[in-house]
Order: sequence, then structure tokens, then C-alpha cells
Amino acid sequence: MIVAACGDDSAETTTTAAATSTTSGATTTTAAGETTTSAGTTGPQPGGTYRIETDGIAYTSGGDPSGEYLGISFGIFTNLLARTLLTYYHTGGANGNSLAPDLAVDFPEISDDGLTYTFTLKDGIMFGPPLSRPITSKDVEFAFRRMATESVVAQYEFYYDGLIDGMALSADLPDSIAGIETPDDKTIVFHLTKVSPDFVFLVAMPATSPMPEEVAGCFLQAGEYGRYVVSSGPYMYEGSDQLDASSCEALVASGPISGFDPENHSYFVRNPDYDPATDDPAVRANYVDRITIDLNTNVQDIYAKIRAGELEGAVSSGNPPADVLQAYATDPALAPLLKEGGDDRTWYITMNLTVPPFDDVHVRRAANLIMDKAGILQAWGGDISGVVATHIQPPGLSGLGADYDPYATEGHRGDLAAAMEEMKLSKYDTNGDGLCDAPECSGVVMINRTSSNWTASEPVVVNSLAQIGIQVAVQEAENHYTIIQTVANNIPIGMNPGWGKDYPDSSSFVGFLFDGRGIKAEGNYNYSMVGLSAEQAAELGVVFGPTVSVDADIDACKLAALESEQGGLDCWNALDMKMMEEIVPWIPYLWPNILTTIGPAVTSWDFDQFAGTTAFSKLAVDPSLQR
Repeated sequence: MIVAACGDDSAETTTTAAATSTTSGATTTTAAGETTTSAGTTGPQPGGTYRIETDGIAYTSGGDPSGEYLGISFGIFTNLLARTLLTYYHTGGANGNSLAPDLAVDFPEISDDGLTYTFTLKDGIMFGPPLSRPITSKDVEFAFRRMATESVVAQYEFYYDGLIDGMALSADLPDSIAGIETPDDKTIVFHLTKVSPDFVFLVAMPATSPMPEEVAGCFLQAGEYGRYVVSSGPYMYEGSDQLDASSCEALVASGPISGFDPENHSYFVRNPDYDPATDDPAVRANYVDRITIDLNTNVQDIYAKIRAGELEGAVSSGNPPADVLQAYATDPALAPLLKEGGDDRTWYITMNLTVPPFDDVHVRRAANLIMDKAGILQAWGGDISGVVATHIQPPGLSGLGADYDPYATEGHRGDLAAAMEEMKLSKYDTNGDGLCDAPECSGVVMINRTSSNWTASEPVVVNSLAQIGIQVAVQEAENHYTIIQTVANNIPIGMNPGWGKDYPDSSSFVGFLFDGRGIKAEGNYNYSMVGLSAEQAAELGVVFGPTVSVDADIDACKLAALESEQGGLDCWNALDMKMMEEIVPWIPYLWPNILTTIGPAVTSWDFDQFAGTTAFSKLAVDPSLQR
């Protein structure tokens, strides 16, 4: 997912006022206010309201599950509002990246040729108000038909387009998709055009959650359905029961849902039509009765309220301010209330293989050798903010970890001598002195963000490149992604991007970001233009090209994923190393930690490794400790 995209293999569950654990079985309340399961383990007392404030959630589609493409939205939908054929355990570490059946009774039956996936739906799963009816296979099918409708602007429809037989973007809502069959209310069959072992992850994405055509079909413009979402999960937006679903006209007249305003608040209450017997408490614990998220643009005020016990948590556009982190990290009484989760994403500097001087691999290698990654980390807040990244995939996906570092320098501070030796091999070093001194080395446009971590680390990047003669002209912009995703802009270098996994498989990193077949004029994610063909270059107006392609490597790794017990991991790791050593599209610099603080009334908290955010379905609170 776009990072507005690893962490350690363990995320802790907080114990504050009461013991916490995810439990299953019948429960009884003890005198201490805890719960005891039939297995004899203890867990938090259910009930109460978990209060959160946010300085702004950057919705990509107004809360419409077809279009939302940020981690916070993935977390809200998969924890609270939307059940998918398969889902995740909503916990930290490796287990949080593991799939579990959700709508489906079990994992799919897969044909011998790997092209047909058959799922059987559980009994007893209902849509919440205002429909309160059983969910059928047709509701799942409709989610894919809706995704294929151009006007909906489904942000990651490209994963399914051409993979499911007959699925392609259409100007109008398609009546059917050839590759999706629903022979009865409990069965859905997918026919693929090519072997895709990551398809099990694709059916766990929020956009594939069941959508009732009688409601979602009324809203086929981008972002409209977000204010009318019908829940299939344990919670719903407050006020959903006030909608009138008798017709599209009645819906519009009775809405939008009062409990959700993307500009102001999100209020979640229990879905009365949710049957916990159809769910796994290890997936969703659903302790609290209500979750409130309110807008507060004063970040310092949010964290002051959390510390005072007036809030339980924050959903922030970044980690807490440096002074807040310092206070919690150094005060033994506060330290247990500072929570972190390792995030499966990589922050990196992208270099465009079609634009001088980065069309020369020696320049790209020299840039990796000179970069002061330790200085960047320090500008981000130091070791608490993460670890220095040394290659494409975050460690939680690849297993390579920081042990693999093809541009290792002492203390990650950069190596001027080694960088200059590499630069001497470049055509842009005209006199062999180890400096980029051709005219193309001056005034090199570099795109950056306007937010603090990036502006603070900008001088480190600028000074590092200057040491080898590359003089950059920085352009800080709010629409930084749009700038580098528009191919016609021919941006040489950008220090703004990051990528967090869409799902926990290497194919969502090296298997997606460098596929030349996905290069497009706008909204392009292959910023380095790896695999650009001569035909594409002509169509897009790119002067320099073509570039080296790894499309065949990507296809080979997807095939290896079927044939290998490790899911093709060795192949993906080899491609990661090839990218870093031979093609060199990036300067990876950080594998981040996600940090937050919780209030003193919290009795259960967990990190959702899949979404890279708080595990909303695992939260619990002791109301007697709230202020």
C-alpha cells in the first residue's frame, strides 16, 4: 500500500489495570472485574467505550471499502466492519501475517492446475442494519463487479484485473464476471487466467468484502458508499439502523450515516446481527461496546489527553512528537504505556533509470555508498523510530534482514572513498576524479515531502549526494506522490516514497513495484521505470530508455511459489539482491517502528501486523479508570 507500505517478530499485548489475553470459550466475570474462560485463562472485562482522537485520516475514497488504500482503513474495515473470505489474526509479528478463514468455512479448494479456487461460506453470517439479512455468495461477487466499475475508482483493482478471467475495468457496472461463479448461496468459484499463489491474500483485502447490491449498487461514484456502508463485521457505524434501504432514493433521503463523517468523526457500536459463534476470538475479540474516533488537529493536545486518562489512544498521521516519545521512553511509570509494532514497509529514495545522471548504474551505486543512513535515522528520532534499511523487502517478509547489505559502510555513515571509486566508472565523471561533474549532475530535481521527518532528513540526503558531485534542487510538495507518479514529469530522484505491504508476500514488493508491464502514464508505482520497453518509452514520451526488465524473474518467482515449500521465498530474495546489486533502483534507508501511547484505563491493546496500525478488535478498557 502507498505509505502516506519490518518489524520485529513479536508485538506485545499491554497489561495495565487488568490482565489481558485473547480468550475463547464461555466467560464469567470475576470479583476483580476480569473475565475467566472455560479454559481457566483470564481476559479483560467486556464493555465500555474506547476513545481515540486523530489529527487527520487521509481517506483515499471517503471510507468506501472499494477504494480505501491506506493502512488505517485496512485496519478499521478488517477489524470492525468487513468480513472477507479469509482474514488475518489482527495481532503483531509473524502470526499477524497469517491467514485465517473468515466468511469461508475453510481455506479454498484449489484445482491441480492452480487456476480454480472454490470457497464455501459459513452459515449464520448476516449483514447488519438496515438490512439484517444473510450474506450470500452473490454479495461477494458483487464486490468484484463493483470494483470493476470505472467510476468507483477502486484503488487496487489492478491486482484482480486480468487475473480473474473476464475481470476488466468497465464504463458501466458489469452484469457478471466470467471467471466468478456462484452456483448456490454458499459457494463461490474463481477461475484465474494464470497461476497466482498470492490469490489467497487477495481475497482477504477489504475491497473483496461482501457488498449488498441493493445498497452499494446505489453508489457507483468514487467515495459515495463510505457514508452508507452496511457492516458484515462485529461493529457498525452508529446510526446505520436509521437508514431506509427500501430504495436508492429512500437511502439518500435517510442518510448519510450519522456515526461516520470522514471530515470529523467515526463512531462504532456493536452490530446486533453479528454472531460471534461464526468468528474466531483469536481473530476478533470484540471487547468494547463502542469505539469513538474524533478529529483534533492539535497533536500535542491529543497526547496530553491520553496521558491524563481522558483518551485511550490516538490514530495519528505519524509517530508521537519527539518530546512525548522522550517522556515515555525515560519515565518508568509511563514506559509500559508506550507501544510499538514493527511495520512491514520500507522508506526509500527512488532513482529514475531513464533520467540523467541516474540512467547510469555506477551513479546509482555511488549514491548508495555515500548515503548517510545513520544521519537520516537520527533525523527521524533515532533508534526508537526503526532500523536502517539495507535492501528492498522488509525483514518480516524476506528473512534477509539487515545481515544482507550490499553497500555496507561503517556505522551506516557512508563511505566517500568507495563511492568515488564507483563514480569513476560513470560516464558522468568526465575527468576520472570520482565526482559527478557533467552538466547533468547539477540542478537535479529531487522531490520531497513537507512534513517534519522528511524536511529534517533532507539536509542529510542533499549533503551526502553533494560529496560525490550530485547537486540537487529540492522541491517540497504536498502532492509529492502525484508528481513522481506522473511519468511525463521525468523526475530524476525522490526522497519522499515508502511502500508498505498490501499483503504479506514478497510478490507485493519486488513482484509488484518493478513489473515493467504495470508502468502507466499517471498513478505509476514503478517510479524507477524498471522494465520500461522501447514501445512504452515512445508512448509515454520518455526520452531515455528502454531499461533492464525483471518481468521474467517475477513470473519465475510466482511459479516457484507454487512449487516450493517456502512459497518461492528463495527466488524472491534472489530477485531482491539482483535489484540491489545489478539494477539499483533505490536507496533504502529505514524499516520503521509504529509508535503510539495508550491511556491508563486500557486493559488490552495489540498491534495489527497486516494493517500496520492498532488492532481495533483487540482493545479493552476499564471504565472505572477513565476520566
